[in-house]
Amino acid sequence: MSQTKVKKLTPAQEALIPVYRDKWREIALSPGPINRSQAAETIKAAYAIMGKKPPEIIFCDRPYQAADLILSHADNPRSLLRSQFETKLRGELEKQLRSYLRSELESQLQRQLPSQLENQLYNALQRQLWTSLCEQLDREIYRKSSQHLSGTLSKEIYWKTLGEQLNNCIHPELWACYGSLLDFCISVLNLPHSYGRNWIVFQSIVRDCGWIYPYEKFCIVCEKPIALCVDSDYRLHAEGTPAVQFADGFSIYAYHGVILPEWYGNLYPHQWQSQWALKEHNAEVRRALIQGIGYDRICQELEATELDTWQEYTLLKIDFKDDLDTDGKPLPVILLKMTCPSTGFIHALRVPPDVRSSSRASLTAQEAIRWVNWDIDPEDFSVQT
Repeated sequence: MSQTKVKKLTPAQEALIPVYRDKWREIALSPGPINRSQAAETIKAAYAIMGKKPPEIIFCDRPYQAADLILSHADNPRSLLRSQFETKLRGELEKQLRSYLRSELESQLQRQLPSQLENQLYNALQRQLWTSLCEQLDREIYRKSSQHLSGTLSKEIYWKTLGEQLNNCIHPELWACYGSLLDFCISVLNLPHSYGRNWIVFQSIVRDCGWIYPYEKFCIVCEKPIALCVDSDYRLHAEGTPAVQFADGFSIYAYHGVILPEWYGNLYPHQWQSQWALKEHNAEVRRALIQGIGYDRICQELEATELDTWQEYTLLKIDFKDDLDTDGKPLPVILLKMTCPSTGFIHALRVPPDVRSSSRASLTAQEAIRWVNWDIDPEDFSVQT
């Protein structure tokens, strides 16, 4: 007997959407170490669902080490099983449950559960962690292998082959995005489905495994990091300690999503020195340093050029010679500094250098104040703050 499609959520059901989003976000961001015995049983069950024999299961301490293992074990590029994993363990279950939803409701749930969660987890894990691990791979594996390769073409082929192998990866944190939708449909909407075993294995993959590289005869399972810290926007972030750390000591430092070298990351922002921002060549890292140090302290510690003043406001310029505009000219940092007359407290805001409202050659303090205060002229202020 066919079931009538669900058209609309009740208020009580709608109130549970953020609960399931938070539940699966917490699962995705949960640290390791993994239970290797449980992970092995999960992999065997997954292969059985795909109609495959149990593979040789190989565990590695951190994801980039999978590259060495892949190149030494991969028997045939056709043995990559990622697509079969996704179809059998996720796709069929997802398709079946969505068949009971009206298109409008399906779109709403897709927006509020997997899509929103994927945006958050992609920032924390996929983009940032993957980029960092690839950089580590470049330093440690490519350097080791270069001595065995001759010519640029050989190296390009090596990286192309390795890249194809590394793309054969199941990312449990992204499966968690779809898990939030599936869990909501099963637990809240009570939608019928005939893939109970698939759902159990699906949940265990997300909960009990790190990144998975499935092949016909072997399967590599990576450890989860033992520490994983994010900020309120789910970007990798920690102060004075690694944002990501694996059990073998491999660490990634980050400040609000910006990957930092260890010599910055293992210090707290109040220990950072203003002149570091002037000397740092990486623009993204430099922005993180400026954000962590704060314009107020930079104004106090660096010799800023005074451009103009108006009452208790001072317009300052700091030259970052390595920061260039589209014409190749130095792009200055313009700061509007205010000194409180009663307390002496200094506050500073960055102002775009091109907000002049007149034909004057240079920006004035009053123009900068106007920009900061939503185009209200400072002469019109009834009270100065």
